[in-house]
Amino acid sequence: MLNIKDTIIGKSVKSDVLSGIVVAIALVPEAIAFSIIAGVSPLVGLYTAFILGLITALVGGKAGMISGATGAIAVVLVGLGVKVKESIPEDLMLQLTANGELSTYILQYILLATILAGIFQVLIGVFKLGKLIRLVPQPAMYGFVNGLAIVIALAQFPLFKGESWIMYALVALTMIIVKFFPKVSTAVPSGLVAIVVISAVVIGMDLDTKRVGDLADISGNLPSFALPTLHIDMDAVLMVLPYSVLVALVGLIESLLTLSVLDEMGGKRGSGNQECIAQGAGNITCGFFGGMAGCAMIGQSIINFSNGGWGRLSGITAAILLISFVVALSPYIALIPVAVLVGIMFMVSIGTFEWESGNRIRFMPNSDKFVLVAVTVITIFADLAIAVITGIIISALVFAWNHSKVRSRTYREDDNTKVYEFDGPLFFGSTTSFFELFDTKHDPENIVLDFKDARVMDISGVEAIDNITKKYADAGKKLTIRHLSEDCKKILKDAGPFCTYEEDDPKYKVAINY
Repeated sequence: MLNIKDTIIGKSVKSDVLSGIVVAIALVPEAIAFSIIAGVSPLVGLYTAFILGLITALVGGKAGMISGATGAIAVVLVGLGVKVKESIPEDLMLQLTANGELSTYILQYILLATILAGIFQVLIGVFKLGKLIRLVPQPAMYGFVNGLAIVIALAQFPLFKGESWIMYALVALTMIIVKFFPKVSTAVPSGLVAIVVISAVVIGMDLDTKRVGDLADISGNLPSFALPTLHIDMDAVLMVLPYSVLVALVGLIESLLTLSVLDEMGGKRGSGNQECIAQGAGNITCGFFGGMAGCAMIGQSIINFSNGGWGRLSGITAAILLISFVVALSPYIALIPVAVLVGIMFMVSIGTFEWESGNRIRFMPNSDKFVLVAVTVITIFADLAIAVITGIIISALVFAWNHSKVRSRTYREDDNTKVYEFDGPLFFGSTTSFFELFDTKHDPENIVLDFKDARVMDISGVEAIDNITKKYADAGKKLTIRHLSEDCKKILKDAGPFCTYEEDDPKYKVAINY
């Protein structure tokens, strides 16, 4: 029976609340950075982290998973921004630039794209397509995690620009605290201890180092309801539609992969379809309240889990505290040194990287090694969705190649009957080897194809059977198919009038996904 307490507040209220505080503070520079990447105000990213984070914390498929503005989504929205600029007439562009309203104009298209992306995600969840994440092979999972770990680390280096040795020392001290404080006590998250200690040192000694307030002004009001103000016509919808689909897919891939990683950390399985619906509902709400699209954040989620935030209360705390920073606490948050947040993210990167994959890769088949390395490299230099899809395609092609042969043994039932007993799947990749098995010219009058240990998988397999039956018919010989399962019979119903079935075909049980 579901334990409501563990679901809502995890193992303890204290762990969830303290972990939520760490996550909220760590969210600030990322939300600002990803907003700047997308070409919008920092408040847009902060609103996204609040709205999407709160909704997914309440109804998402995994308690303790953190969502907000992410780099993968921001990169897609950059492409939309470029497209919008190209479509603006020259006179309007001059007017918008002169009035400083260009980013606001682009934002309206981003809001529309966010709403449409959310609708797509809800539909994917409603039709229970979230389970397709199971198609991602383990080497691709390793590549995804390792690539994101490297991306998280690389994203911190621009923050060192123009800084002195003080920031490097503070980052190193932060990493030492995060690493070793849990050996002293686990009562308080080590990330929160690092934030308090490093901030006290910097403020008390008035050290010359970059603060959160130097990144951007995060003060503002609560998000308010507002429809996108652009004139929504078919041209606008068609312009944002491809980007909306890409945002939806990228967001769900990153979210569902993050869910899988947290499943392994926590040992308790989340719901992929529920997460799809929650992400979609969150993004739709973001679009109507001035936020851009977002998705699950693996770095922040691992921070949360590592600090004991396993319940929904941790995400709720992070979201509410984050909007409190914007509305009331921005002067205090502005004083926090960036170095402590960089140090925490470096430790997240180290913790995220699947170090065990270095040992396992030695024992993997060459194809799996290639998938792992390819997904890692593409994640770093290109795009998460492209990386994962590439990994799936490569693995699928390798699988098809490895199973591209149908084997058979033959024996005589009597002088006029020869039996071909097959082993292996009959599909598009194995039809060539299937045809090579037969000796139409020298076979007797009666031929039996026994599929007891084989399956007909697709229309190519059906066509192969149809072709071979016609060849035997043209040679004046009778062909009978034996031991087909019911689903194979169904796919073969249009194979032609030459196929006959024996009555002793077995009844196979089929696993049902509940």
